[in-house]
Amino acid sequence: MPLSHDSVKKSDLAASTETRTGYAPLKQLLLFLRHPLFRPLAALALLLVVDLFMIPGFFHLEWKDGHLYGSLIDIVNRAAPLILTALGMTLVIATRGIDISVGAVVAISGTVAALLIGGTLQMHNGVPEYVSRIPMVWAIAAALGAAVLCGIWNGFLVSTLGLQPIIATLILMVGGRGLAQLLTDGQIITVYYKPFFYIGSGYLFGLPFSLFIAAGVFLGVTILMRKTALGLFIQAVGINPMASRLAGIRTGALIFFVYMFCSACAGVAGLMISSNIKSADANNAGLLMELDAILAVTLGGTSLGGGKFSLVGSVIGALIIQTLTYTIYSMGVPPEVNMVVKAVVVFAVCLSQSQEFHHLMPRLFGGAGKNSHSTGKK
Repeated sequence: MPLSHDSVKKSDLAASTETRTGYAPLKQLLLFLRHPLFRPLAALALLLVVDLFMIPGFFHLEWKDGHLYGSLIDIVNRAAPLILTALGMTLVIATRGIDISVGAVVAISGTVAALLIGGTLQMHNGVPEYVSRIPMVWAIAAALGAAVLCGIWNGFLVSTLGLQPIIATLILMVGGRGLAQLLTDGQIITVYYKPFFYIGSGYLFGLPFSLFIAAGVFLGVTILMRKTALGLFIQAVGINPMASRLAGIRTGALIFFVYMFCSACAGVAGLMISSNIKSADANNAGLLMELDAILAVTLGGTSLGGGKFSLVGSVIGALIIQTLTYTIYSMGVPPEVNMVVKAVVVFAVCLSQSQEFHHLMPRLFGGAGKNSHSTGKK
């Protein structure tokens, strides 16, 4: 008996529905594998798996004295300054810039705070007590103000005078750390004021207080990038600065802002580090932190060519770097190996983002295959 036209249409519709249903999970898997955050998340997961087998009790958490202890807590606490620096660096790199002076800004910020707070021993009701030289709020404001001034300097050189970003920030990278060393006479300035220690080593709701600072900055920047046109403007400037300027975007003001914001983030990171070590070490504070920040940003998927950026990816990249550092130190590997690994990762990330390298690889392997095929025929 011949099938009616309606029954044929229904059978075709059912077959197509089954086909779509069968391919839906595969399509979702492919989309997940192609997601920009897949690679950094996979790298972080791989490191955690290695730590699970190589470091005893790595995932063990213990509640003691009102807060959590454990390796994961240590990693998050140590990663907070790098997360802040990476967030600022993300916006700079998104505009085709670079800031290699963040380590010097960290040193300046921590030095200013330590000098102003210090800690003088006084007697109150017969009890010895350390007090700050000036109110801590003003000391923190001065430290952050110094960091913002550094960002204004970088922004002026890049956006107004038109200097290359790496040259402009190189000036502050060298001069800024020298200024911090002059302020401390090359000595380590010790801080004795306990309330200042809370910034870098305090706990809130059982978690490091520095984590809440980093999370607050991240949420603020994310809302600013997604709920306003600022994120779109930064992408436009990174993709084509000339076209953005012709479209009416104030390119110079935008570039000036991202450098100022990057230095402000580095200033907060400097307060965290100085508070955590209870001193200001102008020689070593923030040393090579610019390398870690750039690496974290690129690991997170931000393009070195500008335009494309990911704040979430930068946070994941910072966690990867800190986890890698913790793993190397915990396994007893010499610290120098950590620097070599970072250099190799930077090289690999740069190659992965190079269009010329992507075009060259098929030619090399394709040419090799053709040569071997022709040789086999002969």
